[in-house]
Amino acid sequence: MPTRRTLEFAGYDTAMPTVDEDLNQIERDVRTLKIEYEQYFGGGRPRPPADTQWRVDTLVRRYNERTAELSFGQRFRFNNLSQTYAKYQEMWRKKTMQKESGAQQHHFGAAAKAVEAERLRKAALQQPAAEPVKTVAPPPLDFRAAEAAARAEAVHETATAFALSFSNPEHEKEKVYTLYEKLIEARSETGERSNTPSLKDFERFVQQKTKDLRDKGGREIEYSVSVEGGRVKLKARISS
Repeated sequence: MPTRRTLEFAGYDTAMPTVDEDLNQIERDVRTLKIEYEQYFGGGRPRPPADTQWRVDTLVRRYNERTAELSFGQRFRFNNLSQTYAKYQEMWRKKTMQKESGAQQHHFGAAAKAVEAERLRKAALQQPAAEPVKTVAPPPLDFRAAEAAARAEAVHETATAFALSFSNPEHEKEKVYTLYEKLIEARSETGERSNTPSLKDFERFVQQKTKDLRDKGGREIEYSVSVEGGRVKLKARISS
């Protein structure tokens, strides 16, 4: 069992976290950062999560300087965490640059469009009148093939749904966290940026919805995240 270190300060014993507790904290914070950055890139947060990132950076820096003091298992786990965090950092750095670059392009976009429109207008005035182009009627649309393709697409979207079952969300925090992560990822992929719930609001929703459905006789409630018609859907149903 890991022991906790203590420091005497102003007459009190102050417990300091163990190495394993610090590693658990790094793992939790990296997962939190992943969600907070998805919210930032999706428009749900006005600024990047600097406070959480500073906390992770501080712990990672501390254990980079103390790797010789760690056991083999602790060193192996820390290396995996720090490598994962480094990959996420690079990804977040690139996406932040793209987001900031997009904001700058949007700012100057109206002026650029006006200049381009004026250039095209002048070029059109200088060109001689072209002979009328004969139009060719398009081939008749195969409605059956179109409907079959639409059905196949709908089946594919439904088949790629992610689902989890809950019996008591208050004691299944990790599963709630995973479901929320999948919801945010799906909204980010489809480009949905409005009405993104916070993790705390999402936890309250899942707890209340599960209670309502269990009151109707269900023991386990299944939640699924899917994309239907280009929109992200979160559904709940009694699974047993």
